Amino acid sequence: MIEHILGAFGEIFALGNLALMTLGVTAGLIAGSIPGFTITMAVVLTLPFTFGLPAIEGLATMIGVFVGGLSGGLMSGMLTGIPGTPSSVATTFDGFPLARSGKPGLALGLGVWSSFFGGIISAVLLVTLAPSLARVGLEFGPWDYFALVLFALTITASLSSDNLIKGIIAGVLGLLIAAIGEDEINGVARFSFGIEDLESGFSFLPVLIGLFAFSQLLSDVQDVEKARRPLMETQAAKAVRIEHWRAIKTILARWVNLLRSSLIGVFTGVLPAAGGSISNILAYDQAKKASKTPEAFGSGTPDGIIAPEAANNATAGGALITMMALGIPGDIVTAVMLGALLIHNVIPSPTFIGDNPELAYAIFIAFFLAHFIMIGTQAFCLRAFLLVVRVPAYALATVILVYCAIGVFALNNIIWDIWVLFIFGVVGLIMRNLGFPLAPIILGVVLGEVAELNLSRALAISDDLSLFVNRPWSLFFLIIAAFSLVFPWYQKHRGRHPLTLVFLPLLCLALITPLVMMNGWFRPTLGAGLGLFAMFLLIRQTRRGWRVEPPPSPGA
Repeated sequence: MIEHILGAFGEIFALGNLALMTLGVTAGLIAGSIPGFTITMAVVLTLPFTFGLPAIEGLATMIGVFVGGLSGGLMSGMLTGIPGTPSSVATTFDGFPLARSGKPGLALGLGVWSSFFGGIISAVLLVTLAPSLARVGLEFGPWDYFALVLFALTITASLSSDNLIKGIIAGVLGLLIAAIGEDEINGVARFSFGIEDLESGFSFLPVLIGLFAFSQLLSDVQDVEKARRPLMETQAAKAVRIEHWRAIKTILARWVNLLRSSLIGVFTGVLPAAGGSISNILAYDQAKKASKTPEAFGSGTPDGIIAPEAANNATAGGALITMMALGIPGDIVTAVMLGALLIHNVIPSPTFIGDNPELAYAIFIAFFLAHFIMIGTQAFCLRAFLLVVRVPAYALATVILVYCAIGVFALNNIIWDIWVLFIFGVVGLIMRNLGFPLAPIILGVVLGEVAELNLSRALAISDDLSLFVNRPWSLFFLIIAAFSLVFPWYQKHRGRHPLTLVFLPLLCLALITPLVMMNGWFRPTLGAGLGLFAMFLLIRQTRRGWRVEPPPSPGA
């Protein structure tokens, strides 16, 4: 173990790798500060650059982009009121008013250092929880893996779109794309329609870049006037200096808010597809509820900046936990990283940490180090970032489009991949315009082969379908998958419909059975605890008379 840790340190702290990580963090900060240029798009565009590198260097660079992008969104949000990324929306609620009141340096300092502390807390939890969760994953059979993939797809569909049906359709489309080509079991070509290029299926990289990056570029340049304008107006921010020491003292004085928000971020990151766009809003809401002065939120209170930014960066650690421990991406960025692992012939699974200890420890160290690089880069390069984001959108789109085509072609040196890039770019644009989420498609493409392989293995071992509900982990994931399909309805009608009052008690009661079926003492005890909690909720609602809130009036 020690030799693997020392080897990982040697790889990460090599001069070339440090330079790549710094470049990745810088690229992420710039991408995050540009409104509309998402973190996912930045990581996707990094992928072609990294597949020619060793696995450790490639993943370390992508982690740098990930961490930098999460923190970069706060710059435009605080200085212009327009969040650079969806994960920085709540930061603008108090960050922009504080900056506008004459304290932009303090606002930026609170955001930057909250991101740093939240990321470090999540890194500690990543190192602590990922190996333990991986040991649990070793108990999984093919039935459990298939149920886990099903859960990941259903919860992604339910969380990534206001329309559950569109989310499910997108996920099924991703599975169909993954099914094109030769069957992994018997080698029969499927859905090739006599086209020779389709017999080997689609390469992951052109599909990914087409759906996310190219479709986003097409969307951005649809509005000609908008494309001619600078990405962000920054003339008023030329003389801004980050107030580091004052921000650190303010944050540490509010350590309870920092810790609570970081834990919210980690928990949200563990859930597939939840991500920073949910965790920052949730942490802001909880900070406001816990505050003694909730009326101060929205006017520039430090707690309103600390909570969303700490949760935002902590989400990354949570997403990496499920990726490394179970081989299931916690968000769309880690789905891209799974694709990078596959390109390097590394199979993500619960045995990943045991089979690739040096790579696993390198990811741990890189995630820690990226936050320190992020702090240093933001401290010294703020003015440079503000100059870059004044570039017109059409100029940046042209450069990125050429880069996409070159990167895709370099993968296999075939023109077909460029056609795939354009085809899926148009498909992605159409789906964006129709309101379909793209995250379930990518998850379906990434996990389609895993689902098919494990379903085939399960049926080869036994054609008894009851094993999917007789095995505790499989039953556990199927129950959560079923409840995740109902979750959008519950969230919309919570407290206003009688059935929403029994949603949580029913979920707790349903999970008792698989937990009691598991080995050891902890999980059955946890099941008993959930049963007591469900009874407490039911008794409390009975005492309240099962009251529901009246529906909002049409004019409200």
